[in-house]
Amino acid sequence: MGKNNLSICLVSGGMDSCVTAAIAREENREIAFLHISYGQRTERRERQAFNDIADFYAVEKRLDVSIEYLAKIGGSSLTDENIKVTEADLESTEIPTSYVPFRNANMLAIATSWAEILKANAIYVGAVSEDSSGYPDCRPEFFAAFERTIETGTRPETNIKIATPIIHLSKAEIVKKGIELGAPLELSWSCYRSEDLACGTCDSCALRLRGFEQAGEIDPIKYKS
Repeated sequence: MGKNNLSICLVSGGMDSCVTAAIAREENREIAFLHISYGQRTERRERQAFNDIADFYAVEKRLDVSIEYLAKIGGSSLTDENIKVTEADLESTEIPTSYVPFRNANMLAIATSWAEILKANAIYVGAVSEDSSGYPDCRPEFFAAFERTIETGTRPETNIKIATPIIHLSKAEIVKKGIELGAPLELSWSCYRSEDLACGTCDSCALRLRGFEQAGEIDPIKYKS
């Protein structure tokens, strides 16, 4: 299969988006990186991770935008200091407090606007179905529906696909894929709480740590505990 000329990769700075960026680099002649902050607790640290990963891949086209209206809307422990970031419960099937209502739709809308300007072939998103019991906007059905929205709402000649290359992988498989591709996992940041040392106990840290453990690898970032 030939490479796309140009694709956009949504890069939060987390492990999943880091590995997705590595895949996008393999599958495209050129990649553009998009980072979207939304008033989250670890906004500064995630932006640093985004820039570090972009520098690693020598990405020239990069866009960093803020949609802090999601923080004003509230309803998530990631954006509202009054809502506690809960301790990890990896067996829970409830929607966690960290869910930011319909966040991915907001982000994909921005990515689509930029993709249409750049004439990009695809938008890469590091969504993982393992998270979908908690995050309804991480399900494959959501991305399929949004791709139809893009087709309906853009120019007739525009053809933008949504690529979710790790959506069916476990965290352990994502770790292995990242190592296989030489992804700079040491530059990524997953913690929901902290911007200095990762807490190790929020959902995101716990999923990441379990992934490394199950993959038989050592997480290269430092934790408080």
